[in-house]
Amino acid sequence: MARSKPISPHVGRLSRSQVAAKRGLHKGKKTAAVAAKTETPEFTEKTVGGKGNGQKRSVPTRKASKYYPAEDVKQARVSRKATSKTALRPSITPGTVLILLSGRFSGKRVVCLKQLDSGLLLVTGPFKLNGVPLRRVNQAYVIATSTKVDISSISIPSSVNDSYFAKAKAAKNSKEGEFFGEGEKSSKTLPEDKKSEQKTVDGPVLEAIKKVDNLGRYLKSSWGLSKSDRFHELKF
Repeated sequence: MARSKPISPHVGRLSRSQVAAKRGLHKGKKTAAVAAKTETPEFTEKTVGGKGNGQKRSVPTRKASKYYPAEDVKQARVSRKATSKTALRPSITPGTVLILLSGRFSGKRVVCLKQLDSGLLLVTGPFKLNGVPLRRVNQAYVIATSTKVDISSISIPSSVNDSYFAKAKAAKNSKEGEFFGEGEKSSKTLPEDKKSEQKTVDGPVLEAIKKVDNLGRYLKSSWGLSKSDRFHELKF
């Protein structure tokens, strides 16, 4: 009790752990040598008497656990499905004008460029015409029209792939910074390299669109249904 003054008889001011921390014995150097661990063999041979017992028998040094699950443990089934690229509808080819049915640009007409490795479609507005940038679209949410743009001579950069659309992880702001207004959200700006890639892709597409009369106006206009329209009778 020398280090911990008593509050009342046999009751110290400090706890046992606080007294041990004050003594500082844990800071001293440990001079005792660590004993080398001897590896025990998995099996040991024992002599067994009797003519028909073979005289020797290997016995495991550690006994197996007596516990076993009362119910069968469920095991995940091995999938036998082979991953393959999503099959494209025959109506969708590079250069086909598509109508988007969902998402931010629902109702807009876009030009299909190619199918990516993930199975999604790479499309563009172009951005200068209707404001639709390079995007990935699922073919289940588009309508393929009979209108086509000749993009056979256009080469799409290899950098425009699935990783091109991956979002960068934003840095987490501390709670103190948010409280004092330091962690305000900054305005989202598109990187310069993505802007340049958008222009390199859209440039030749725009030239191909200009060769066809009224195709630019067609892509600018949005699509929608009215009450009198019969969807099953429409031809795109």
